[in-house]
Amino acid sequence: MKELYNKALDLQFLSIDEGLHLYENAPLAELMQLGARLRQIHVPGNAVSWQIDRNVNLTNVCVCQCSFCNFCCKPNSPEAYITLDEEYDKKIVELFKLGGKQLLLQGGMHPEHGLKFYVDLFTRLKKRYPDLMLHALGPPEIHYISEKEKITYKKTLETLVAAGLDSLPGAGAEILSDRVRKIVSPAKCNKSQWIDVMKQAHKMNLPTSATMMFGHVETDREIVEHLHIIRSIQANKPENTYGFIAFIPWIFQRKGTKLEKKMNFRNTITTQNYIRIIAISRAMLPNIKNIQASWLTAGIDAGLLSLHAGANDLGSIMIEENVVSAAGAKHTIDADTMTKAISEAGFEPKLRNQKYEYIL
Repeated sequence: MKELYNKALDLQFLSIDEGLHLYENAPLAELMQLGARLRQIHVPGNAVSWQIDRNVNLTNVCVCQCSFCNFCCKPNSPEAYITLDEEYDKKIVELFKLGGKQLLLQGGMHPEHGLKFYVDLFTRLKKRYPDLMLHALGPPEIHYISEKEKITYKKTLETLVAAGLDSLPGAGAEILSDRVRKIVSPAKCNKSQWIDVMKQAHKMNLPTSATMMFGHVETDREIVEHLHIIRSIQANKPENTYGFIAFIPWIFQRKGTKLEKKMNFRNTITTQNYIRIIAISRAMLPNIKNIQASWLTAGIDAGLLSLHAGANDLGSIMIEENVVSAAGAKHTIDADTMTKAISEAGFEPKLRNQKYEYIL
């Protein structure tokens, strides 16, 4: 175990077997200490970053119907909607008043929405709000649009960037295992397609993040394999490009989902499990600077503990969030509570932008 700790602290790449051994067998206190020491190598000091942004869902209509999602619906559903311009105006004005500039734009893959829909929307929003930053879509949407338009990922991304896309979220990664994806999101892009979209974004120097949704049907090995894949993508990005700015693991929320109803699935992730994920992420990802804790799915207490296990960021106050909360995530936080909690945990809160640059 000591040899593996030293290898990780030297920022060497742990193998899948080595990472799995640490994840399953290292005493939690030692794993937390390893994560904390690695955090100091990547982000020295006492600062913990956080952000003000807003999640806005383009639509809740989606062709994928993933088994972990309660948010989406079919086109003919009475609950179906498409967010209108006047709604964007109201939400953006409120965002600016609260000190934020970024919209996280996601939602379902609507069968009638092609590339033109997104280009027109981004163009309108940027014209009305030049300072607005669009952190939008994700590899599944890029793949879906490209397939629909019969064009390359490169062409799709170039067109969206020209229209105003500023950065690409790591959404839709779930677990990068085709076995898992066939169970939880069979209609979504597969593992290779998700990877290929991200590789193309990195070639264009488009800032991206990477995520992992765990606590459902995956194995421990598949978790570590997921981290290995993310690390490999980052290792092969062009030099002096953004690549993955951050890694964000979050816990599957089961309430009312198809996974719960049809497979009788029960999420057994504890705070200790979550802390292990944060720490092993630090050990397996020596080429990614920022690790973000998900207070939304783990709770603020687990999020704060994560800061002592390798995380250096607590994400956004999330002025609006509809997708994960539809499956049972009911944690909320405002700016005052966020900064106070970080301070009480022994750290210095630092407001940041999407590129993890401090702005206060």
